[in-house]
Amino acid sequence: MQKIKVALAQIAPVWFNREATLDKVNQFVQDAANEGCKLIAFGEAFVPGYPFWIERTDGARFNDERQKNIQAEYIKQAVQIERGDLSQLCETAKQNEISIYLGIIERPKDRSGHSLYCSLVYIDQNGIIQSVHRKLMPTYEERLSWSIGDGHGLVTHSLEDFTVGGLNCWENWMPLARASLYGQGEDLHVAVWPGNINNTHDLTPVIAKEGRSFVLSVCSLMRPSDITNAIPELAELADSDESFFANGGSCIANPDGTWLIEPKVETEELLIAELDHQIVRKERQNFDPAGHYSRPDVTRLEINRTRQSTISIKD
Repeated sequence: MQKIKVALAQIAPVWFNREATLDKVNQFVQDAANEGCKLIAFGEAFVPGYPFWIERTDGARFNDERQKNIQAEYIKQAVQIERGDLSQLCETAKQNEISIYLGIIERPKDRSGHSLYCSLVYIDQNGIIQSVHRKLMPTYEERLSWSIGDGHGLVTHSLEDFTVGGLNCWENWMPLARASLYGQGEDLHVAVWPGNINNTHDLTPVIAKEGRSFVLSVCSLMRPSDITNAIPELAELADSDESFFANGGSCIANPDGTWLIEPKVETEELLIAELDHQIVRKERQNFDPAGHYSRPDVTRLEINRTRQSTISIKD
């Protein structure tokens, strides 16, 4: 299929509630499938939500009882893939023949099951989890909650005529992370963000023009009114005078850097667009960053895709 429909879910999570947020994800996947979409993407750390509390509650205070309670609940609500937390979502993808990029907070058993990783999961149209990319370097205050990832998920996937890949938030600023996907044939790039137009407005068309690819930037929303009573230590955030903790900014750029969908803010909605692979091929005529315009005899990138672990078991 030369043309495919894609959807960006610019929505708010049910903060600190894994099951309710996954129910919301399932519903939006179904809605996108009903519109004929072959791919839907959700924001960074969408399940069970981004750690907005850190910069607003003195999150760097060491050995603080309040901060430990918050992180303990965050761990409890995080996604453990081995436990089957995404099984229903995989079934929804299979039934509707739609692929999904979903940002999660992962608590993997192969890293003790108690440390958290900001992960981007790709589920294909057969309902199979094809990759779990753990964010290489959490940004600034995120490091107080999330662990450092690895290169295991730096992979691309076939989606009809397209080759799709994705990165978490500020990884999209990392030239070598982007190059690792270009070299694997990426021509549809998914950039996931917690939200805010100041992240997406400038960079999205730059990546599109550099990679001569379609770029989907998908953001979440988060408002003080979205704060629930699930965790009493954060009740004060509901009274914040900020209108938005994350105001959206989801958008799509064409392979020539022009807007297909300009950044949308302060609205919870499903953004849908049709992508034509012919446009990718046209733009690669004069520039292909990993093809005819590259010089591997001069510069090359080495990628370590080993899943990092503290143990190696031989039975």
